[in-house]
Amino acid sequence: MTKINSLDDLRKLKQRLQSKVHLRENGERCDDLVQIRVAMATCGIASGAKETYRSLVEHLERKGIEAVVTQTGCMGYCYAEPTVEVTLPGRDPVVFGNVDTRKAQRVVESYILEEELLPGVIPVNYDVAGD
Repeated sequence: MTKINSLDDLRKLKQRLQSKVHLRENGERCDDLVQIRVAMATCGIASGAKETYRSLVEHLERKGIEAVVTQTGCMGYCYAEPTVEVTLPGRDPVVFGNVDTRKAQRVVESYILEEELLPGVIPVNYDVAGD
């Protein structure tokens, strides 16, 4: 944990934490932003989903990408945890499996920035409403 030695240190810490909360809670314009859901049921957490979540938030912040990053319950892919669902604006969601911190960075770099799929996509097994 960061040691706070002055009021200025406290203000800087507050600003850093608020920017992370803003990154996670952009709900009012979520259709215009990248949406990321990290499965954090027991199996996801045991497989490292908390670290994956942190890595995604930090990498998005470093790249200056506005996104809605949330945690969700079980996606039903326990064999592939940690799982991450990414929805680019105007696109169908894509679920990636076995997303450790390194792969989380690759999801940001390759899929979100370049729209190139990575190995480990879990095939969709449900119908989207209206199809």
